[in-house]
Amino acid sequence: MNLRTLLLAALPLLAAVTAHAAPPKAKGIEWLAWDAGLARAAAADRPVLVDVYTDWCGYCRKMDRDVYARDDVREFLARRFVTVKIDAESSKPATVGGKRLTESAVASRFRVTGYPTTVFLKPNGDHLVNVPGYIPADRFLLLLRYIGDGHLERGVSFDDFVAKAGANTR
Repeated sequence: MNLRTLLLAALPLLAAVTAHAAPPKAKGIEWLAWDAGLARAAAADRPVLVDVYTDWCGYCRKMDRDVYARDDVREFLARRFVTVKIDAESSKPATVGGKRLTESAVASRFRVTGYPTTVFLKPNGDHLVNVPGYIPADRFLLLLRYIGDGHLERGVSFDDFVAKAGANTR
């Protein structure tokens, strides 16, 4: 049997195997480095979500696995935010206010003391708010809507936003 005949005979088997293969995973969040993320946010006029983590943090991994992996969270982030991830113990370079710092120094500058902490910034890099700790996915999506839709900047309290969101939370 020559190679061509062997390949032709294998095609139906290959088709059967690929028909039962797992579908490709949905595209994940596009996490950018600090400088690239802030540049993109300014150009796109979109707020920044900064995920501040450490390698040893169990709740950081839980956020990745249970919150950032959800389709509704990923889709909202892709539509409304620029996403940046920094390691609070890293010496990777990052620029803040024209000063060259490290990711660790950026975390300190934003007074991050626990992990994970989600830092929200305006498109120009100005600080909006820090949200420390693990946040369950449904609550996190409310937080994203609250900030991404501009309620925080309009002076609406989060509690008032959640009360008004009511049944429209999902």
